[in-house]
Amino acid sequence: MKIVTVVGARPQFIKAAVVSHVLRKNHTEILVHTGQHFDYNMSEQFFKELDIPDPDYNLGISGGTHAQMTGRMMIAIEEVLMKEQPDWLLVYGDTNSTLAAALAAAKLHIPVCHVEAGTRTHCKTNPEEINRICTDHVSSLLLASTKSGYDEMANEGLQDKGLLVGDPMYDAFIEYSNKLNVSDIKLTLLQGGNVSVPEEFYYLTCHREENTNDDKDLLEIFNACEMLDVLTIYPVHPRNKSRAVKLLEENGFTKLILCEPVGYLESACLVKNAKKIVTDSGGLQREAFYAGKKCVTILNFVCWPETMINNRNELSRPVAKEIVEKLSHDQIVDENYQPFGDGHSANKIVEAIESAEKERESSK
Repeated sequence: MKIVTVVGARPQFIKAAVVSHVLRKNHTEILVHTGQHFDYNMSEQFFKELDIPDPDYNLGISGGTHAQMTGRMMIAIEEVLMKEQPDWLLVYGDTNSTLAAALAAAKLHIPVCHVEAGTRTHCKTNPEEINRICTDHVSSLLLASTKSGYDEMANEGLQDKGLLVGDPMYDAFIEYSNKLNVSDIKLTLLQGGNVSVPEEFYYLTCHREENTNDDKDLLEIFNACEMLDVLTIYPVHPRNKSRAVKLLEENGFTKLILCEPVGYLESACLVKNAKKIVTDSGGLQREAFYAGKKCVTILNFVCWPETMINNRNELSRPVAKEIVEKLSHDQIVDENYQPFGDGHSANKIVEAIESAEKERESSK
């Protein structure tokens, strides 16, 4: 088979790392990077350290409104698909890159395989929710990472196109999270210079617009970090650097390490060695869960219900006292509870595409 895979953001690079290595053993993969994440530490570094094949096409599309970005991507991806004439399109997750690729392929009658299908937050104000729903409904093969995702497919009448295969991000965490030691990591400070990772620390990631678009919410999150017993490491998203530095300097915070974005190997190592995690990232919630780390998520909707048990992951408003209080709750880790699969989802994804292609060929 010839398969075009479209990626554009950090979580998709991680999933593609494990799936592409299996897929390319017996099939031709054309890798398209839309450019949605363009910063080196959020893009190129991931390709290098995860040994992801260089993209065959780098579209360089980022910025603008959701409609502008998605529209430009659709036009560029359509050109690639018309040139390459693949048997399948493979997409991951819920970004504008995912939706643009799925729509372009569906209109060219190229079957679409959506990995991480069925995920729902039931929050229509979240743009990724629209991307998920639309992508699932134009796809030919829906591969769910969790049972809740598969059940959501059934609720929308999509179960005949769906399979439960597990989470390729879990595969990646198992494979890559022990590649570095904490002592190997040097953090590049936003204010200049490098520092080593402290012996004890909390790990914060915060990038969503609702938490970073003004001073108020981000200041509350920083106030929470200042109330904790040890330092917090915060790799800052490129679009948020000036605001984060301004708040640090204006308020004299002493317990925050603001640093440049880190690569996946560094991030996975920080997750495994942190005391606890504060995040607004759907991916990092799962990584905290894989690592058995207590997590507080600064969102008003649940991304991954599997993590919301036994105080392992709790939602919080961007309110300092609430964040600190929920971080103090003891979690219970049941080692037998493995809702994200067995660590072999990449093989199951490739097998599912192979099976779907055989069925498609036999029906012609």
